[in-house]
Amino acid sequence: MNSYSMAPPEAAHNLLNASLDGWVTRDGASAAWRFEDDVLHVVPGAGDVMTKTCYQDFYLHVEFRCPDMPEATGQAKGNSGVFLQGRYEIQVLDSYGFSSPGRGDCGAIYNQFAPLVNASRPAMEWQSYDVAFRAPREGQTSHPRLTVLHNGLLIHNNIELPGVTGAAIDEEIFSPGPLLLQDHSDLVCYRNIWILRLPPHGSDTYEPH
Repeated sequence: MNSYSMAPPEAAHNLLNASLDGWVTRDGASAAWRFEDDVLHVVPGAGDVMTKTCYQDFYLHVEFRCPDMPEATGQAKGNSGVFLQGRYEIQVLDSYGFSSPGRGDCGAIYNQFAPLVNASRPAMEWQSYDVAFRAPREGQTSHPRLTVLHNGLLIHNNIELPGVTGAAIDEEIFSPGPLLLQDHSDLVCYRNIWILRLPPHGSDTYEPH
């Protein structure tokens, strides 16, 4: 593993164990992606996969690898996505070398916020996202907030999202939601995915789950 790989804290939940029993498709069927040697492979046409467990506030670590597609361009080049609560997409894409990444490039909150910098590594190299996510609060705010590190570099700094992104599972924003990984027909891989539930207010109230 490269320098951006991170071992999970003791209280974290490892989302990739020996099987995909904890994952389903959008319609609740068994996940049909390929999982071997601790790596989860998109199977084009098998559909998105998402966790059976739903989450509210959390810290997420996920590692991904884009395929080498030298003839492809734009959204056809190593495309996938990490959907927080199944509603807010962080774009996965081969955007290596772009000087000014846009709202559809790797690390973008899809069609809402471009990353502050392009932290992408070349295709076939492992990369990581680290995300601190605060869910909307009924009676307080309908807007989630998040901070994202891409390969250890800050690309979103406590930003407030205006709403769900495209292809969200629903708009039930005050309800916990799953982690969803997108099948966009490209051979993207994932590994070392873990999540740590965060307390609603501060560390003084935190008890591990």
